[in-house]
Amino acid sequence: MDAMTSTDHNLKTTPKASKRSGYRVPVVLHLMVLPAVLLVFVFSYLPMGGIVMAFQDYKASLGFTGSPFVGLKHFRYMFENDYFMKITMNTLIFACSKIILNLIVPFSFALLLNEVRHMGFKRSIQTMVYLPHFLSWVTLSGILIDLLGQTGVANQLLTFLFGIKPIFFLGDGTWFRLTIIFSDVWKEFGFNTIIFLAALSGINPALYEAAEVDGASRMKQTLHITIPSLTPILIVVATLALGSVLNANFDQVFNLYSPMIYQQGDIIDTFVYREGLLSGQFSFATAVSLFKSMIGLVLIIISYRLAYRFAGYRIF
Repeated sequence: MDAMTSTDHNLKTTPKASKRSGYRVPVVLHLMVLPAVLLVFVFSYLPMGGIVMAFQDYKASLGFTGSPFVGLKHFRYMFENDYFMKITMNTLIFACSKIILNLIVPFSFALLLNEVRHMGFKRSIQTMVYLPHFLSWVTLSGILIDLLGQTGVANQLLTFLFGIKPIFFLGDGTWFRLTIIFSDVWKEFGFNTIIFLAALSGINPALYEAAEVDGASRMKQTLHITIPSLTPILIVVATLALGSVLNANFDQVFNLYSPMIYQQGDIIDTFVYREGLLSGQFSFATAVSLFKSMIGLVLIIISYRLAYRFAGYRIF
C-alpha cells in the first residue's frame, strides 16, 4: 500500500513539476535575447519615425509636426535628377560585380583548398586569406592609398618591371571602379570561402570512395561529386545576395573616393551622406534612402522565394 501510495503521489506531482519547469526555460531564454531585441528596437525600429521627412520640407527648427507636408515632391525630383540615375548605375555596377566575384572566387578557392592534403599548410593558407576580413575599411583604405598612389609601391614596381607610366588608380574613373571591386573581393573572399568549406565537409566520403573504385580521377570526382554537392549552397548564397544589390559598401567607397571621380565612383549611400548631413537636405536624402530601402525589401522577398524554390532553403 505504501508503494502504491508513493507511486500515485509521483504520478500526480510529476506533470506539475514538468509543467512548471516547462515555463521556466522559455522565460530564461527570452530574458537572454531581450538585450538584442532592445538594441534592434532602439536603433532599427524607432528611427523609422524619421521616414516622414521624405514627405515634408523638413526644418529642424519646426520638427516633424511643424514642417510642411509636400507629398511626393522629393521623389519626383529624385527621378527627374540625371545625377541620381548616374549614381544608381554606379551602385549597380559596384554591387553586381562584387556579388558575382564574391561567389566565383570563394567557390573556386574552396575547391582548390579542398585538394590540399597537408592539414597544417591548408589551415595556414585559410587563416592568411581570411584575416583581411577583420580589418576595417578605414585601415585598409590608408594602406591602399599608400600602395596605389602615383608614387606608391604598386606604381614603382610597374615602372621598374614593365616600364609603365604611373597609373592614377584612385583618380581615374575606370581604374577607381576596378580598384573598388577587386579590393573588396580580396578582403572578403577568404571569409566567404568558409561557407563552401563547411558545405564540403558535409559531403559523404563514401561517394569519393565509390568513385575511386570505379577509376574516377580527382578531376572527375570534382566535376561529378563536389560541384553538384555544392550547387544548393551556391544557389542559396547567390539568391540571398540579391537583397544587397543596392549596397555597394559605403565604408569602402567613402574612404577611397574623391570629388574628381564622383561621376564614376559616387554611390547612393555616399550621395545620401553628402546631401543629408553635409548639405542639410534632410527630406531629399530621406526620400533617396527610403527608395533604396524599398527596393532592397522587394529584392529580399524575391531572393527568399528563389532560395526556397531552387534550394529548399527557408527561414520560416
